[in-house]
Amino acid sequence: MRRDTGQPDIIRRMVGEDGTASHSRRRAPPSSSNLECDGKGREGSGAHLLASNGKMEAEHIISTKLQLKMKAEHLKSDLLKSFDSQVSEFMDCLIEESSILQPALITTPTMSDKERSKLRHMRPSQDQGKVFVSRRSLLDELFEVNHIRTIYHMFIALLILFILSTLVVDFIDEGRLVLDFDLLVYAFGQLPLVVSIWFCMFLSVLVVPYGLFHIWASRYKSSRHRVLRTLLAGSLFLLYQGVVLGFLPTFLVLRNNLPPASRFIIILEQVRLIMKAHSFIRENVPRVLAFAQDKSSSLIMPQVTQYLYFLFVPTLIYRDSYPRNPYIRWGYVITKFLQVLGCLFYAYYVFVRLCIPQFHSISLKIFDLRVMVLCVFNSILPGVLVLFLAFFAFLHCWLNAFAEMLRFADRMFYKDWWNSTSFANYYRTWNVVVHDWLYCYVYRDLLWMSGKRFKAAVMLVVFTVSAVVHEYVLAICFGFFYPVLFTLFMCFGMMFNFILHDRRKGPVWNVIMWTALFLGQGVLLCLYSQEWYAQSYCPLEQPSFLDFLKPRSWTCHLHQQGVPIASVVGV
Repeated sequence: MRRDTGQPDIIRRMVGEDGTASHSRRRAPPSSSNLECDGKGREGSGAHLLASNGKMEAEHIISTKLQLKMKAEHLKSDLLKSFDSQVSEFMDCLIEESSILQPALITTPTMSDKERSKLRHMRPSQDQGKVFVSRRSLLDELFEVNHIRTIYHMFIALLILFILSTLVVDFIDEGRLVLDFDLLVYAFGQLPLVVSIWFCMFLSVLVVPYGLFHIWASRYKSSRHRVLRTLLAGSLFLLYQGVVLGFLPTFLVLRNNLPPASRFIIILEQVRLIMKAHSFIRENVPRVLAFAQDKSSSLIMPQVTQYLYFLFVPTLIYRDSYPRNPYIRWGYVITKFLQVLGCLFYAYYVFVRLCIPQFHSISLKIFDLRVMVLCVFNSILPGVLVLFLAFFAFLHCWLNAFAEMLRFADRMFYKDWWNSTSFANYYRTWNVVVHDWLYCYVYRDLLWMSGKRFKAAVMLVVFTVSAVVHEYVLAICFGFFYPVLFTLFMCFGMMFNFILHDRRKGPVWNVIMWTALFLGQGVLLCLYSQEWYAQSYCPLEQPSFLDFLKPRSWTCHLHQQGVPIASVVGV
């Protein structure tokens, strides 16, 4: 005989003493005699029936709980996406409206007319464009999530495998470990000359644009010949931009035959300083014109320290002040510079293991359709890796390091371009720093000049300016003119910009965007590498101007010329 456990009646009805679940309804509580196992068939079958029913009910309960859990997870995901979208829209609207509401908040009746005028011209207007706020870079926020940080660890593991494979191959071929990094030494050659050219460019940008603006602005209000004075100052500024910043650095790069990476440093700094000088003049000239119309106010000139800070800060839009962080995290700065250095070595191993062996053998073959197709698809992996490394090293690590040293708080140098479902959104989010400049000083100014008509034509001009500058950088840095990027940008880029527009939503469009991006990287790496090898293997003794415009890889066939296999210059 077993004693009753004294459990509540509902529990005794659901769970038997042997641990099996039972939902059989009983009008009276079970007695102790009913719990005995006397070996009778009726009681045995009853116990078996109770156990079977209990097992089925338990499985049903578990299945129902799993279904409810899955529904809750889907509901949670949908709610989070909706909440994130609404919060983003709310914050964007709040940032835009804050500049409009600011005058009513900070203007008081006790201010004098002079103070009101100064305040009106110092604060941003509705048509200002870029509004700087304190915010972190997106990857810094994402790396706090373990799942995203694991992807970062996977790239580090891939770098370790590249290093190990290179060391093993060198040990097998040479019988020793080769750690000379000859490709990096060649690519960043003549660094003292590079530093000298950069210092001269920076010093001229610091003195000439600010000096011209200061001389013009200080006497503009009292001048009788304002138009003539403005035309003279503007012509001198354009002449400085075209000759001192435009022609001289390019001439020195070509004259001294700098290696590719050193050329990239000079040319990219040349473009950056031209854009910064234009922004400084463009933002301050309307201020002077506005003060000239207001006779009761005095001119507030930008200080040299403000202009100097702007030349170093990682933005191309000038403001007298920016949101600043209270302190500098030097550990963060060191980490970012180390990551830039790691990306350089990563790119080195990508070229050594994936690019040089492939193009060294392809350059010995006839450049036909089959070779080109194989070259493009074999170049997709290294091309995508180079794309990721360039994005992470420059747009994230390099810009964040300088922003941290300068306590610059607005770290939105890029957005979530990897989630783009259209190329229009990709162009806006890949490089926010350059996009802001193009939007404020090319698209918006041209739209204003056209009376807000011809938006399609203005967009075409913006695409053309961006494509020309990109092709100019590559042509000078590689030492040859091969407009592959210009063609992809103007033809396929423009086409995809209108076909894959912002109304295209859904995962399938993101897949299409990534497929086109991967294929484009393969085409760029394949064709530019082919031309690089052709320029090295098939030099012309007395080239004409047309020879510089004609791709050498179309006519250079080493197997027909009997040229022996040799190393690429500097590799």
